[in-house]
Amino acid sequence: MPAARAAASEAAARSARLAAPKKRDNNRYNQQPVRTWHGIPQHFLMASWVQELQFPNLHIPITIDNMASVMPAGPIPASPGRLRETENGKLEVFFGPEQGALMVEAHSEMALSELGDLVIPNPAWGPLIYRFPNEGPYKVLDMPLLIAQITFFSCGGFSLGLRLCHCICDGLGAMQLLGAWAATAKSGRLVTIPEPCWNREFFRPRDPPEVRFPHIEFMKVEDGSSLTRTVWQSKLVQKCYRISRGFQAHLKTLAQAKTKFTCTTFDAMAAHVWRSWVKAMDIEPPNCELRLTFSINARQKLRNPPLKNGFYGNAICVACARSSVSELVHGRLTDTARLVHEARVGVTEEYLRSTIDYIQVERPKRLEFGGKLTITQWTRFSMYESADFGWGRPIYAGPVDLTPTPQVCVFLPQGEDDYSGTVMVCICLPEFATHKFSEILCLKDSGDGERVDREIPE
Repeated sequence: MPAARAAASEAAARSARLAAPKKRDNNRYNQQPVRTWHGIPQHFLMASWVQELQFPNLHIPITIDNMASVMPAGPIPASPGRLRETENGKLEVFFGPEQGALMVEAHSEMALSELGDLVIPNPAWGPLIYRFPNEGPYKVLDMPLLIAQITFFSCGGFSLGLRLCHCICDGLGAMQLLGAWAATAKSGRLVTIPEPCWNREFFRPRDPPEVRFPHIEFMKVEDGSSLTRTVWQSKLVQKCYRISRGFQAHLKTLAQAKTKFTCTTFDAMAAHVWRSWVKAMDIEPPNCELRLTFSINARQKLRNPPLKNGFYGNAICVACARSSVSELVHGRLTDTARLVHEARVGVTEEYLRSTIDYIQVERPKRLEFGGKLTITQWTRFSMYESADFGWGRPIYAGPVDLTPTPQVCVFLPQGEDDYSGTVMVCICLPEFATHKFSEILCLKDSGDGERVDREIPE
């Protein structure tokens, strides 16, 4: 990559200067020795640890050959019917004739090899996922709860584009559906292991409700910063980065440097991406409060009573960290990672119960996106294992286009044959901020870089 070559050239030039005969320099504070880790120059190390991925701009012509409504043949986690809103603001599933899952069969004259690198999600793949003509954004009412489009290519390969209603199931529930579908296809008989359960009584509010936390994740954000305006009024670009296990471990070490604080790799990664995102967009004013939200799987936290094995509905709780623009830009990675850690461990069973009661009392219609970034972690989903329909694991499994939700960042596992622990970070950025974000993500920024340099072990 050009960045890697430039970094290597810069490191070589510095090494050459250091190897030259020393001259007397009265201004010794201007001397900048090369920072190394196990003999490897830092800039070269960062460029090899973080790789910016490229995908082509292309057009995929699709022909729809057949569309059919399919009713489930058994108790699989894909409910027929549609969603509608009741008088009290709740959603319910109602049933009508021919309101099953929508199955779409299509073909393209292109070959898979013409779609670019198939392990890098490309928004141009959008035609491989069916959308109704003139469909509005974020439409969930009176829509099929499951839409599946299979597209056959001229080379003999195919893609399966899925749309699942998040009001019905979460990510683990989606993997349960996908796994049951694939196992059924391979065996020729209905396979549902574990037995699907959608017993919503687990999440019945208390009587009377007991809201014991402020639940800032649902509160309206008074966004006085330039963030929301910048994101929604700028030309957005989807960027993907391959993050090695070594860089993740390095971030974790930096986040815990010279403190007794212990964090997870996610804490460090989420903190670093949040700070890089804010720095790259030059957000003003510096005292404005921003938020980072991310979902917590609550299945293991519920013990009174515990969730049944096979529950495929939403069992997630939203964690929220807060910090000012100034603290994110000028503070330490350790401080931001601590905020992420505290938000994550703060989601307990009592917090979940309080969330259920808060929703019962306040009836929030949606999550607020003003002034915040949302990180979704898919690295623990069994996407590649679940999507084996008999031809082996897919080349890629995951989201395609993030631009409709530009304040969402996704952490993805890397490919079907990769077991190195590499993570792919996909995020949307205003076009003007892409280069700066890439530099900061690689720890090349001059502002915080000096502080980071001193913490790299030698």
